[in-house]
Amino acid sequence: MGKKSNVVAGGLLALALTGASAIPAFAGNSGGTKTEDKAKAVDFAGTVALSNCSGSVVRTPKSKASDPALVLTNGHCLETGFPAAGEVVVDRPSTRTFKLLDAEANDVAMLKASKIAYATMTDTDITLYRLTSSYRDITRKYGIKPLELEDDHPVKGRAITVVSGYWKKTYSCNIDGFVYRMKEGEWTWKDSVRYTPACQTIGGTSGSPVIDHRTGKVTAVNNTGNEDGERCTVNNPCEIDRKGNVTVRQGINYAQQTYGIVPCVGKGSKIDLGRKGCKLPRPA
Repeated sequence: MGKKSNVVAGGLLALALTGASAIPAFAGNSGGTKTEDKAKAVDFAGTVALSNCSGSVVRTPKSKASDPALVLTNGHCLETGFPAAGEVVVDRPSTRTFKLLDAEANDVAMLKASKIAYATMTDTDITLYRLTSSYRDITRKYGIKPLELEDDHPVKGRAITVVSGYWKKTYSCNIDGFVYRMKEGEWTWKDSVRYTPACQTIGGTSGSPVIDHRTGKVTAVNNTGNEDGERCTVNNPCEIDRKGNVTVRQGINYAQQTYGIVPCVGKGSKIDLGRKGCKLPRPA
């Protein structure tokens, strides 16, 4: 497993960067013509740029304006390094900062975390930061509303856009299907979202929200792709079906569904793994 800064594109190491070593792309859609037209309504408002990844300010359908805001990104974007397989981080202090973007991808504010509310690379690949600002604070000061997490499973065939706050670039395609188990290095993820080939995400897009065109909500979080055609290695995730058959799809990229986060968010944006319906992995 090499240093993140040495990886150019592809899997989870590739999609997280330690710095802007590549030339940023201009904002805009890249994908098939059918999804490009529909994706014009998707903008950058509420997305954020981390030092090495992308992310977004998110809320659940039941979040209150007074609740501390949450930022969603990948588990492998954690500032302390990749969580090990089986590791779950809960309620740990953090002072990480995030550049908040407006609809036109302009940097409008610097948001600050108070805690790592939750992070893991087991079963899924997510980090949730709790901010020092409330949803109301962000909306009143900057005129930007949080993105809402979808509370139901993603839909096969649905048009989607991956919105990268790091690169200020979008990728439009469709949900090609779902992967029973996806393995990359020591990590295994359940029910991953597979994109159609048009979404050629690059380094720095890790943690980008995946927006469902029909609902306008976050249906997944972008996290990896098979770079070299290798089998189940770092930067080369493989698909495993219910019978244990392994499939490698070089050049195809993936995301982790996010509806399972919704039942786990309690009062005050606290992650409560004991809440009814919450199935996120718990600390050992």
